[in-house]
Amino acid sequence: MAMMPKRVKYRKSQRGRMKGVAARGNYVAFGDYGLQSLEMSWVTAKNIEAGRVAATHYLRREGKVYIRIFPAKPVSGKPLETRMGKGKGEPEYWVARVRPGQVCFEIGGVSEEVAKQALSRVAHKMPVRCRLVKRGRSV
Repeated sequence: MAMMPKRVKYRKSQRGRMKGVAARGNYVAFGDYGLQSLEMSWVTAKNIEAGRVAATHYLRREGKVYIRIFPAKPVSGKPLETRMGKGKGEPEYWVARVRPGQVCFEIGGVSEEVAKQALSRVAHKMPVRCRLVKRGRSV
């Protein structure tokens, strides 16, 4: 099941505009190694789930995977071949806003080589360029 909020104050949100770099969540806090984004984008709940599955599958229940981003923004879409008007479409999927510098995934309890391989597999699932960072500094 894809990640999404239990409740929201407003069912539909406007697209908004993304700018700047991550001021929070920009260092490794829980694990030993992290995956830090280098670009700005929306990361869908499906992307996050695919990354989680890839990491846990590679780790074979060793270590721990921490997900540092959460899809809290609804993205609506109208059905195909629908005429203009008739209001805003229904929410179709959920996204997390990711800025440059944001740590998206963390891994702890495994060696550096294993963590590098696991996070490399996660990075392939992400729609943004990423780099590997260690606790306290970048690799």
